[in-house]
Amino acid sequence: MVKSIYGDEANLSNIGIFYNKDNTKAEYTALALDKILKEKNLNSQILTTDNFKKEVTFAFVLGGDGTILKTARYYSKFDVPILGINLGRLGFLSQAKSTQIEEAVDYLMKGCFKVEDRIMLTALDGKMNALNDIVIKGDGFSRTSRLYVHINDNIVCDYLADGIIISTPTGSTAYTLSAGGPILAPILDAIVVVPICPHTMNARPIVIPSNEVINVTSSQNKPLLKISADGQDTFSLGINENIQIQKSEYCAKLVLLNLEKNSFYSVLKEKLHWGLSWKG
Repeated sequence: MVKSIYGDEANLSNIGIFYNKDNTKAEYTALALDKILKEKNLNSQILTTDNFKKEVTFAFVLGGDGTILKTARYYSKFDVPILGINLGRLGFLSQAKSTQIEEAVDYLMKGCFKVEDRIMLTALDGKMNALNDIVIKGDGFSRTSRLYVHINDNIVCDYLADGIIISTPTGSTAYTLSAGGPILAPILDAIVVVPICPHTMNARPIVIPSNEVINVTSSQNKPLLKISADGQDTFSLGINENIQIQKSEYCAKLVLLNLEKNSFYSVLKEKLHWGLSWKG
């Protein structure tokens, strides 16, 4: 199960406000948020996502899901809670809009929030960590790959596909969903394995316990493989190299505010229009 801590247990002594330096709107929002925090006698500093600092105890992240993912990966090693303010399009990992920053700060001050531990994945002997997913594809445009998947040393599937996605429950609403995978509630302790455009009808997604160890290899006559974490960190791998993926020892700590429509199921309906009937 995913553990949670509550507002009165969080450390707000050194708040970092992070934004992507290429986002002009984010910089203005960061300045506005910094002013609000200082007016409430909270210690805060504005930083970019190219300038993480270990001494931060709580992080506001201004931007889209990609900015949140990058920040969460770094601060998972330091148990720093992450609160996302959406400045992008979907903002599935965010908890508030830019127009709600003062309200979000008030919720923090009152302790009306909790911090969920979200499981992460690791690969390449800890060199790669992911909150959403790890994706393995052939290193070639429009080229299929034959990928052999073992779970706990048991052969599970021989995929002829464009690639394979190994996803956390948090990532199940991202690339995994687009590839036909199931949506998992983020509190589940599980991993999803989803082939990308498989060349057979009997290759379907599979959900496994998070303590299982996944090994992926490719056939010798195929080109190099590329592996990416959250669509951001990417590595090229040699032919026939074994890729081991498992649950990380670190968890991302995502802040959940007690704002209206912030439950997982409300977010599904609001941002993915889940379960809404089509009106002609």
